[in-house]
Amino acid sequence: MISKATTKFIKSLQLKKYRKLERLFVVEGEKSVLEALNSDFKVRQVLGTERFLKGHESLLCRVEHAEVTGKVLASLGSFVTNKAALAIVEMKENRFKEFPPGYSLALDGINDPGNLGTIIRIADWYGIKQVVASRETADVYNPKVIAATKGSFSRVNIYYTSLENFLPTVDLPIYGAFMTGENVHNIQFQPSGILLMGSEANGISGQVEQNVSHKITIPKYGQAESLNVAMATAVLCDNITRKVN
Repeated sequence: MISKATTKFIKSLQLKKYRKLERLFVVEGEKSVLEALNSDFKVRQVLGTERFLKGHESLLCRVEHAEVTGKVLASLGSFVTNKAALAIVEMKENRFKEFPPGYSLALDGINDPGNLGTIIRIADWYGIKQVVASRETADVYNPKVIAATKGSFSRVNIYYTSLENFLPTVDLPIYGAFMTGENVHNIQFQPSGILLMGSEANGISGQVEQNVSHKITIPKYGQAESLNVAMATAVLCDNITRKVN
């Protein structure tokens, strides 16, 4: 059984100001907790059901852990049901890693947590390791973001910065997604570069747009007004990957 103080502490991490203060965040669900345990994140504590703890004893031997019920797990986190585990994990420093060969993502004002989490998952699917995000982009440690990544948060580095100051220092082609631009099907992409995505509401901001070397678009064949930004990211990543690999 966990104390009321521990319960209150874990619940407080649902809020950004307490996550920043404590430098901790919550990971929920069996798959995501296992991804965290197998990553270079430092897991502070795991709360799990009897089945989860017994099934993963070798992973948990060096991590503080306690047995709780699924009902308690659901009450502590954001999941409606959680029959496996919840972990308290230390945040990483906001640090840029050198752009690896191939493509990276830049995100300008993606403020919906679900979209950000899905984009991180897409990046992981296409082998993208580095995402540079504007400071207006949603917090990667938001529980909704972590949940939407399905564990991919553990393999994709997110670096928050001022894009209008950062992008001019980058010696790579920057392909920006716009409603009007060159048809993505017709572009010969460079072997390495950056795919820049803007928010659904405002697109790529004017100051950031000045750094775009190629404006690209997904051709429209039907009547839909626009694509969800995560869907558009997947389409563009697939086109880029097929052309450069």
